Amino acid sequence: QVRLVESGGGSVQAGGSLRLSCACSGNTCSRYSMAWFRQVPGKEREAVASINFDGKRTLYADSVKGRFTISRDNAANTMLLLMNSLQVEDAAMYTCARRMAYLLGPTLDVGLYTDWGQGTQVTVSG
Repeated sequence: QVRLVESGGGSVQAGGSLRLSCACSGNTCSRYSMAWFRQVPGKEREAVASINFDGKRTLYADSVKGRFTISRDNAANTMLLLMNSLQVEDAAMYTCARRMAYLLGPTLDVGLYTDWGQGTQVTVSG
């Protein structure tokens, strides 16, 4: 069974940057599309970015395009999210996920992900 562990969250001022990491263990992630999601209390989980198995295709939510970059290192079984120009509205619990079927493309559809990490908190102060 796959295990996903996020790290890299923290507190930054608006305009700052953070790099989140998602480590995959127990089962390979290298043949699966993966994604980052975020959620704030009282709101639905929101897709942030997705990347296909070889890193050549990515998708981004409109709200983060041009500021966030998703990438992966399959040799290290790790996925990253570089977040620049952070805004107060970006504050949330960020969670990584693995898509349910391997070799399919990236997607921002939360219903197509079956394996989830516990999340890492991002706080942005204005």
